[in-house]
Amino acid sequence: MQYSQRFKGKVAFITGAARGQGRAAAVRLASEGADIIAIDVCDNVPTVEYPGSTAGDLAETVAAVEELDRRIVATKADVRDFDAVNRALSDGVSELGRLDVVVANAGICTASWSWEISSEMWKEMLDVNLTGVFHTAKAAIPILIQQGTGGAIVVTSSVAGLRGLPFLGHYSASKHGVVGLCKTMANELGQYNIRVNTVHPHGVETGMNPPKMHHLIEENAATLGPIFMGTLPDQVSQPEDIANAVAWIASDEARHVTGIQLPVDLGTLAR
Repeated sequence: MQYSQRFKGKVAFITGAARGQGRAAAVRLASEGADIIAIDVCDNVPTVEYPGSTAGDLAETVAAVEELDRRIVATKADVRDFDAVNRALSDGVSELGRLDVVVANAGICTASWSWEISSEMWKEMLDVNLTGVFHTAKAAIPILIQQGTGGAIVVTSSVAGLRGLPFLGHYSASKHGVVGLCKTMANELGQYNIRVNTVHPHGVETGMNPPKMHHLIEENAATLGPIFMGTLPDQVSQPEDIANAVAWIASDEARHVTGIQLPVDLGTLAR
């Protein structure tokens, strides 16, 4: 499919870019002319049940972007480590020349009853999903302000950042947290023409699916299952569906949109 060149001459920084929604965003923005700075942890996370991304996954993202004749600087970096994020971004900007779009996408998901969440699960969830977004923004915002040409920050939240989804207390807390952070940053950064918005998917086919989550939903289908139901026929979104929303809200077509929470949720919030 041929896309417009809304991001021609621009550079986008994307976290969690090795696979799933991060890779889809990188490919979509590159298809519209952007060069990409990409990071991913490329490792397993101890409290997470599903396999983590790999260096091979990140290499596939690099190949997909280069196939579109765009430049990409990809680095293995953990969003929990501010120095690593800051260094990767600085190196990318030095090579590619500027920064225009930030997609803070890196995240993890585990599931349990709220009172059975371990301290380790709680800490790791907030460290990755909330502190990782803070680190990404902290590294990027001074660059955007110094450039003086505005910019767009898009943060991947979740439907769980807008409602209390069962079995996801720690995840929901982290995703509500990024909404509060982004609302504040939208107010602070408007004077610099830097827009900050959150995108809220529901289920996305990325491999980020804790097996325990499915068991808990099945065991409680009669009581809590309906909370997870959408109104549209599709049962799950594809990473490209979320990338479409990211591309729009990061583009100049949305230049007067800031501080919002954009659901891409199959109609779950409509219920």
